[in-house]
Amino acid sequence: MDFTPTEEQEAARELAGRIFADLATHERLRAAGTGTDAELWKALCAAGLPGAVEETGLLGLVLLLEEQGRRTAQVPFAASCVYGILAVARHGTEEQRARLLPGLRDGTTVVTGAFPAPGTVASGPGGLGGVVEWVPWLRDATHVLVPDQDRALWLVRAEDAAAVEAVELTAPWAAARLVLDGAAGERLGGAGAHDDVLTAARTAFAGLQAGVCAGSLARAVEHTSVREQFGRPLSTHQAVQLRAADAHMDTEAIRVTAYEAAWRFDEGLDASGAALTAAWWASEAGKRVVHAGQHLHGGMGADLDHPVHRHFLWGRQLDAYLGHGTELLAELGDLLAEGDL
Repeated sequence: MDFTPTEEQEAARELAGRIFADLATHERLRAAGTGTDAELWKALCAAGLPGAVEETGLLGLVLLLEEQGRRTAQVPFAASCVYGILAVARHGTEEQRARLLPGLRDGTTVVTGAFPAPGTVASGPGGLGGVVEWVPWLRDATHVLVPDQDRALWLVRAEDAAAVEAVELTAPWAAARLVLDGAAGERLGGAGAHDDVLTAARTAFAGLQAGVCAGSLARAVEHTSVREQFGRPLSTHQAVQLRAADAHMDTEAIRVTAYEAAWRFDEGLDASGAALTAAWWASEAGKRVVHAGQHLHGGMGADLDHPVHRHFLWGRQLDAYLGHGTELLAELGDLLAEGDL
C-alpha cells in the first residue's frame, strides 16, 4: 500500500485548501446559517474540483474532503461527488455518463443520496414510493440516488418527488425529508452497485470526519497555547497535553483507515471491510475528538457561536451518518464470521 498522493491529488488538495481557507470563514459560515454557501460552491466548481475526482479517484476525494472538514465548509461536495460523480462514472451507462457528468462537473447538477435507507423505499410498476426521514443536502439537490427494497439504485429528480420538506439536523447540512409517491426514477447500475456506492460513501465521509477532527484539534491547540492558567499557558499542563495527544492519535486513526479504504477501492480490491473499519473509527473516535476539542476550550467551548462548536456539531452528525459505531461493529463481526474479512 502506498498512500502518497500523486502530483494531481496533491495539486487538487492544495487548491481546495486555499479556496476553503479564503471563503469558508467563520463570518461567512455564520451568515449561511443552516444553508449552503452558494458562492463557495460556485468557486469550487469553477476551479474544476468536483470533476477532478474522476481522475484522482476516491483517495483524491478523501484528501479534498479533509480540507472541507477542517473548515466545516457548508457545500454539498461530499454528497455530489460520491452519489453523483463517482456513482455515475462507475455504474452509469454510456448515455447516462454523457448526459449527467457535465452538469455534475460544473455544479449545475447536484446529486445526494438517500443512504442508508434499506426497505424504506419500494419500487414497482407505479414508480417509487416511501419516505426517507432525512437526506443530507436534499434542499440543494437536483437529483437524489435512492436504494429500493432490493437494494437497486434509482436516480430520481428532486422535482419529481411528492414532497421535499426541510428538516434541521445536528449539523447544518441543508437536509430535507423525502416523500415519494409514484415518482419516476432511472435505474443506475446493476447488481453490486448499491454496496459499491455505500463503500465509497462510508470512506468519503470518514475522510470528511478526519478533517473535522483535525480542525477541532488545531483550534484547541491554538487556544490552549495562548490561554493562561496559574501564570502559564494551558498547553503546559500535563492533563491538557495528554487529552490533546489522545485526540491526535484518534484523528490519525480515522485518517489512515480512510486512506486504506480509498486506496483499496481505487485499486479495484474489496474495500467493504476497510470502509466499515474507517466508518467505525470515524464514528467512535470522531465523537471523542470533537468532545475533547470543545472541552479544551473550557467555558468558551460552550458558546454556540464559537467556531469550535461547529466542529462539535459536524462530528456528532458524522457519528450518526451511515451507521453508528455499534451497528458498524456488528457488520464487521458478520464479515468476520462469514470469512469475508
